[in-house]
Amino acid sequence: MDNRFAPLDTSALSADEISRPSVSYWQDAWRRFRRDKLAMFGLVVIVIISLFAIFGPMACPYGYDEADFFHIGEWPSREHWFGTDALGRDLYVRVLYGARISLSIGVVAALVNMVIGILYGGIAGYFGGAVDNIMMRIVDILIALPSLLYTILIMMLLGTNIRSILIALCLSSWVGTARITRSQVVSLKHQEYALAAKLAGASDFEILIRHLLPNAMGPIIVSVMFLIPSAIFSEAFLSFLGIGIAKPMASWGSLANDAIEKLTSAPYQMFFPIAAISLTMFSLNFIGDGLRDALDPKLKK
Repeated sequence: MDNRFAPLDTSALSADEISRPSVSYWQDAWRRFRRDKLAMFGLVVIVIISLFAIFGPMACPYGYDEADFFHIGEWPSREHWFGTDALGRDLYVRVLYGARISLSIGVVAALVNMVIGILYGGIAGYFGGAVDNIMMRIVDILIALPSLLYTILIMMLLGTNIRSILIALCLSSWVGTARITRSQVVSLKHQEYALAAKLAGASDFEILIRHLLPNAMGPIIVSVMFLIPSAIFSEAFLSFLGIGIAKPMASWGSLANDAIEKLTSAPYQMFFPIAAISLTMFSLNFIGDGLRDALDPKLKK
C-alpha cells in the first residue's frame, strides 16, 4: 500500500458524537421539573386531593346536605372522621364536596382567563401601533378598578352561585396573562421564522396562532398556573364573607364561614377547611415555581 495513504483514526470521530439522545423542549422541561422535589410534592398532593374530591364522596354513606340532629357538633370519631357541624352534617363529605367546587372554580377560571388573555394580548402585541395602544389602555383601566366592588355588584345582580363567581373572577383576572402574552409576542414577531412565514404567504392569524403563541407558551403557562390558587383563594374569601357559594352547597370558604360561630367550642370545624385551603395553596404555588424554573431557557443545562 502507498505510504502516502493511511487509515483514518476513528477515535477522532467520537469527539463529534452526541453524548446523550436529543430531547424536545417540553421533554427537557419535564426532566427539570421532576428534579424539583417541592414541585413534585405539590403535584402529588394536588392529584391526591383531586382523586379524593372525585371518588371520596362515593365511598361515604353520608350526603353533603344530610342533617342528623342526633349527632350535632360531634368531634372527629370513627363514624365521622372530621366531626359534624351545627346541623349534624358530616364534615368529611362536605370538605370533599368543597374541594370539588373550589378546584373546579379555580381550574375553569384559569382556563377562561388563559384563552381571553392569550387572544387579547396576542392581537395587541402582533398588530401594535394604535391597536396596541387602545387595547392596553383598556387593560390599564380594568387593573385600576377595585375588583371587590364589581364582584359585589355582580353577586347582587346574578345571585350567589357558581356562575356569578366565575364571571366575577374572569372579568379582570385575564389582564395579567394578556400583558405577558403581549410582551412575548412583541419580542418574537420579528424573529426569522415569523418573517419567513409571512414571506411564504401565511396570514396574520396563522402566524400568530401557529408560530408566535406556541413559542410564547412557557411564561404563559406559568402565569396561568398561578391563576388557579388565586381563583381558589378569591372564591374562598367571597364565600367566607357570605357572598360566595349559596347554602346548602359547600365550598372551603363557606365551611370556614359556618365555623366562625363555633370557633371556641368546636375549633375542628374551622381547622379542616382551612387546612385544605392552605395545603392546596402551598402545593399549587410549589408547582408554579417548579414550572417557572423548568420552562426558563436560561436555566437549561
